[in-house]
Amino acid sequence: MNSNSSRRQFLQVGSAAAGGLMAAKTILLDPRPLGAAQKAASGKKLRFAIIGIGMEGSGVLGTAITLPNVECVGAADLYDGRHTLAREITGNQSLPVTRRYQELLDRKDIDCILAAVPDHWHKRVVVDSCNAGKDIYCEKPMSHTASEGFEMVDAAKKNSRIVQIGAQRVSSALCAKARELYHEGAIGEVENVELTLGRNDPTGAWEYPPPPDLSPQNLDWDTWLNDAPKIPFNPERFARWRCWKEYGTGVGGDLMVHLISGMQVTLGWNEPPRSASALGGIFRWKDGRNMPDIHVVLFDYHGVPVYVRLGLGTESPESARYMGPKGILDTGEFDLRHSRQKGVDTSPSYYTSSYPQKMRDEYVKQWHEEHDVPPGQEPIGSDTVYRGNDWDDLRPHLFNFFQAVRTRKPVVEDAVFGNHAAVACHMANESYFRKKTVYWDQATRSIVT
Repeated sequence: MNSNSSRRQFLQVGSAAAGGLMAAKTILLDPRPLGAAQKAASGKKLRFAIIGIGMEGSGVLGTAITLPNVECVGAADLYDGRHTLAREITGNQSLPVTRRYQELLDRKDIDCILAAVPDHWHKRVVVDSCNAGKDIYCEKPMSHTASEGFEMVDAAKKNSRIVQIGAQRVSSALCAKARELYHEGAIGEVENVELTLGRNDPTGAWEYPPPPDLSPQNLDWDTWLNDAPKIPFNPERFARWRCWKEYGTGVGGDLMVHLISGMQVTLGWNEPPRSASALGGIFRWKDGRNMPDIHVVLFDYHGVPVYVRLGLGTESPESARYMGPKGILDTGEFDLRHSRQKGVDTSPSYYTSSYPQKMRDEYVKQWHEEHDVPPGQEPIGSDTVYRGNDWDDLRPHLFNFFQAVRTRKPVVEDAVFGNHAAVACHMANESYFRKKTVYWDQATRSIVT
């Protein structure tokens, strides 16, 4: 007897025998309206400045100014065209702008900083802001290298500063509901996790068109390079910096860090993985980049396997799937599905096909006597779908930062949390480039083989 066929029959018959009807109920989550937050944000108006007004920074700035009782009072960028953009976004043609972000840190009238700069600038901007006594919101991933992250953690602690990293889903209602369900035991103890995301277009693969007017006259190129190797002015490197490890962290720092951060909140984990084993390569976007466009990683988080698949060659849903003996939590961009599982047989075991006929008949008869329910009393299996606002909505995350600046209460995605998520991405990259499994050495706070 074909074992695969017998298993399919077992599952089909099992569903019929149990009489289980599947249904799904949908629950709309409270979006935590920010109108009610107006009162919470009352009092002194927070005055912030922004460092970096590029693709991400323009969105951060445009979102921040919609929040209650905050005001942008300064902007810094090494490209002059973004000075114009900052004034356009804020509607303030006299907004102070500069190429030198240190000028913003020296101002006593600025309460906090928002930073959206390339990865190879994160450490310098965060450490300088903390040392200047400024709280800071910094876009993800927190660091460009694992060692930099610890310098940032130390600066935040030394100066008692609020540091929030910008993987915004940790502030979403969907992420909060996933955390609640998991800690209520909805799926039991998690046994494995799958995190996936795929894109399939040039923009998604960071092939951004550089500003047509970009030149060494309106961009401080040498400063932009920071500690990276000095090379001649290159508009593509400026616009598409995520493609190169000298400035960015690839799909790990751009995409994986969101998924890892959401996982940390959902499961209550705040630690780096024990190990990472990665495969991948540049399969489609052979444009001179040195970061992979396909990156698949298997992490070990204290014995729990966490599988991550990231790609820039095939569109696939962004999802985080948490699996346990009682079922699955499946989180998408706008919803969370809780699928319950009892983990019990719903029909006589197909293994009894190996019994002699008389023995099998007796077993099947006894099984039905012990398990069948009267007609009309069959159990109804039910998935629950929770729908909410986009789990990557930026407004709640920025609002939480501004509230923390006001109240001095800690944020979820602080420097320690952000560093742990970033370390996972660095380990994934290190495994890819070294072509071997890498491990986290807590004693030396470093990645080893």
